[in-house]
Parts: sequence; C-alpha cells; structure tokens
Amino acid sequence: MYRQKQRMTLTLAAVAALVPLAAACGTEKADGGSGSVGTGRTPVTGVHWSIDSVTVDGTTHRAPDGAHVRIGDGGRAEGSFGCNGFSARADVDGDRIRLSDTTATEMACDKVPMGFEERLASTLTDGTLTTETKGDRLTLTAADGDTVRLSRQPDAALYGTRWTVTSPGTDGRAQLTFDRDKAAVSGRLGCNHVNAGATVRDGHITLGAPSTTRMMCEDSLMDTEKRLLRLFEGRADYRIDQQTLTLTSENGTVVRAVADR
Repeated sequence: MYRQKQRMTLTLAAVAALVPLAAACGTEKADGGSGSVGTGRTPVTGVHWSIDSVTVDGTTHRAPDGAHVRIGDGGRAEGSFGCNGFSARADVDGDRIRLSDTTATEMACDKVPMGFEERLASTLTDGTLTTETKGDRLTLTAADGDTVRLSRQPDAALYGTRWTVTSPGTDGRAQLTFDRDKAAVSGRLGCNHVNAGATVRDGHITLGAPSTTRMMCEDSLMDTEKRLLRLFEGRADYRIDQQTLTLTSENGTVVRAVADR
C-alpha cells in the first residue's frame, strides 16, 4: 500500500537529474543522454545510484543493500530506502535538486532498521539538496549539513545475471539466465522451465527452438508463457540500461527484466 507524503522532497532522486546519462545498449555501452547539471562529469540522469551512507548530526549510518535512487527522463524519481520503495516528482535548478509529490510503500522489513529509513527519507525529502560529483561518487548535502553519499552502479552484465521478467508480468516467477560458454539461455517462463540456444552478436540475440517442461498452471500464467515463447526461434534486439534488460523480437514481442540482486 502507498501513502502520500506531500512534504517529502526526496533530493536523492532528484540527484539523477543533474547530468546526462549514457544509456547502455546492445554492447552494454552508453549511447547518449539528456542535459547536464552540476560540476562533475559523472552522468547523473538515468543512472542507478546505490546509496552508501547517510550522515545526520555528525553520525554516519551505512546503508543496507538495495538502497538506491534513479532519476529518469521527464522529471520522475524512483528508488528504495533499503526496504520501502518510493517515487516522486524531481525538480532540478542548477546544482540543486528537490523532490515533491512523493509516495512510498509501508512494508515492515526485518533486515532494514526503520530508524535508518527514517533518517534517509528525512535527509532526502526535507528540502533542497546541493550536489557534488567526483568520479563515480555523488554527495548530496542538505541545508543543515547532513549528507547522503552514493556510488554509480555499473550496468548489469548480460551473461551470468539472473534476469527476473517484469513485463509481461509473472509476479517474479519468470527468470532467464544467459550463458556465454554454452551459448545458451535457461530459466523459467513462470510455470515451466526453458532451455534454448542463444547467440549474441552486434546488439542482437538469436534464440533457438525452446525446450520446455510441460506442467500446467493457471490460465493467466500459461497465457504469459505463450507470449514469452514468441521470443524464441528468431532474432531479438537487446538493450541494457543499468539494471534493466529489454528484449525486442522481430515479431514485435517486447520483454523487460531486471537484474536479480
């Protein structure tokens, strides 16, 4: 469930709107970006920034795995405080950023202290932040001197990464893993397991005929499997943007997946 937080000004997310991003494509290299903001050369807009720590009243608190923020095109910010996700409107003015109209989930997570999430959310959303970039590092500083430190997370590798399919949706049950040495892809389509040849070249993946198990699941899941199977026995363009993989087949099938942490 989401709750509206009108006073939240997630500066962290706005961070990304500072500088052009190099979006990875095919070869997993950048292909350009949007306008730049800030004094550093590090791309900020569209970059997946991992949150390293938050310093409040002179005390530094290390961030849990999974805390991150990303600012996409169109002034929207999305991220995670470590357990709970958030999204917000991101406004950028020179080297200053501010988030508004923020929504966040309200989950209780055993491995992430609520105290940390509260400190991070307060620092990121309680006013305008100034930004400073050094290499692949980003620092956000609030008016009272509290800071959030972040690191640019590199694009996920096509090979060896377990990609969890998000579209079409299977509630995380569909996953694919590409193997360079075997020139193959394996995983699950949501219900059934699948294996097939997979040859990667020049931003394309040529997929062979799929070999699958023959279990039966609910109709909605089987319908999704049929859509995923349309990827196979043909060539698909692929694009990696930070932690997201997009596959587009010649027959128009589009599949999106995120790197499993």
